[in-house]
Amino acid sequence: MTTPTAPAAPAAKVNLLGLDKAAYKGAPSTLCKGCGHDTISQRIMNVAWELGLDQTQVIKLSGIGCSSKSPAYFLGSSHAFNGVHGRMPAVATGAAVVNRELTVIGISGDGDTASIGTGQFKHAVRRNVPMVYIVENNGVYGLTKGQFSATADLGQRLKYAGVNNLPPLDICLEALAANATFVARSFAGDPRQVETLLKAAFSHRGIAVLDIISPCVTFNNHDESTKSYSWGKQKETALNELNFIPPFEEITVGYYEGEMEVAMHDGSRVVLKKLDPDYDPTDKLNAFKTLEEARQRQHFITGLIYINQQERPDLHELLPSRAALEEVLAKL
Repeated sequence: MTTPTAPAAPAAKVNLLGLDKAAYKGAPSTLCKGCGHDTISQRIMNVAWELGLDQTQVIKLSGIGCSSKSPAYFLGSSHAFNGVHGRMPAVATGAAVVNRELTVIGISGDGDTASIGTGQFKHAVRRNVPMVYIVENNGVYGLTKGQFSATADLGQRLKYAGVNNLPPLDICLEALAANATFVARSFAGDPRQVETLLKAAFSHRGIAVLDIISPCVTFNNHDESTKSYSWGKQKETALNELNFIPPFEEITVGYYEGEMEVAMHDGSRVVLKKLDPDYDPTDKLNAFKTLEEARQRQHFITGLIYINQQERPDLHELLPSRAALEEVLAKL
């Protein structure tokens, strides 16, 4: 009599490099439970695994802020550099020039990019540095306890910061004005769209700017905060105490057409609006018009806003070859 054998465990699903998804993880996150930044990290891991990116040929760069902690939480076998506040684009430019084989991923926040790092951001864009530039945008300085960032809307109120009396900077508009070749916006809770845009960004030649609205569940999730998607709510909810941050489930949305109302952690509602199917992302003037109309209506339009298909050279093609550089150096 033979002893029945246990069924073999199913083989782990692997990518082109023979790796499973776990190989693309980083360290455990220390961000607040429910933070949109962690969702974005998961999207990057999924796309990197699906595309079969070689982590040894990837470099992650960041500045300062909650968003800039994110690179620790994905692609643990890649290179990484955490720069000073607002200076990530300069470091990324140097890395891209020194090693032209690297896939460069820059992670920034609305404070890191739209405040102290605005000049760095704009020059990286105008140079068309070949990189994926992700802005995790929540309209608040979460790491320093809830001050307004440069993307906070005029009239926005925060419990500890009062009322914002300055107009916001629109990261996508700033990228367009600096002649970015790829501009997109999405919502951290829409994993399908974020992953689709990331795949497009990784295949783009030049800089790909992704402005991803990412809710701050600690400081910016009350009724009057547009960046937490909570305008138009039925009631006001107090911000959490600084010494206690309750866990939240991740907010996600399924596939939708047109507009969709999303319930937030505090019972509020936000309207997401996708670009029309016939929207032409190669029309730069229409991209400016669409962004301005969305700003006036307080809508978050999501999708690929603009892409330049006229083969603008990237920074690598504008710089002299390594052989030419060595020839110049030999004459010094």
